[in-house]
Amino acid sequence: MKFKVKDHYFNKAKKENFLARSIYKLEEIDQKYSILKSGDKVVDLGYHPGSWIQYTSKAISDTGQVIGIDIRPLNKKLAHLKNVKLLEMSIFDVSEPADIGAEGYLDVVLSDMAPNTTGIRSVDQDRSLALVEKIFEILPIFLKEHGNLVIKVFDSQSAQDYLKSQKHLFEQLNFLKPKSTRSISKEFFVIGKNYLKNESKTK
Repeated sequence: MKFKVKDHYFNKAKKENFLARSIYKLEEIDQKYSILKSGDKVVDLGYHPGSWIQYTSKAISDTGQVIGIDIRPLNKKLAHLKNVKLLEMSIFDVSEPADIGAEGYLDVVLSDMAPNTTGIRSVDQDRSLALVEKIFEILPIFLKEHGNLVIKVFDSQSAQDYLKSQKHLFEQLNFLKPKSTRSISKEFFVIGKNYLKNESKTK
């Protein structure tokens, strides 16, 4: 099934000079759950093409910083944003804040990351879950106590089971399918509020 390339959110993003329609997913999440605030230090995992970077850069103001990492080449359209640093690298090469040039813990971890899809649902779900598991694996190293998390997930029973096993890490762990998500999409977002650092120390 083919999508209409130029749907409402595509046109809205173009009119408002955002790089992708996904901006409106993060906007809705932030308005509902108050994820970002002025001065925050943020990492955006799999940032490309960069609409979440654009939104975050404004939300955290000049006193904050957002670091975007992606395996694709740096998007030079974001170069003018002074509180943004971009890196071309894989999340699987990240094991400590210094690997992305961060000093200490971060206030927010964002990820709109998706695997390279095959069209085979079970394969794509497994690949998505592998990314989700990697992010939860590095949270104790990256996310400060009381910090926030937003992460995209391809829905599956395995994903649901895994996320339930991680609920104790946050004061609140919410699921949301934003209004701008295409109706046939199986993706949803997990929003973690108030990371309980003492509950999640590495072994």
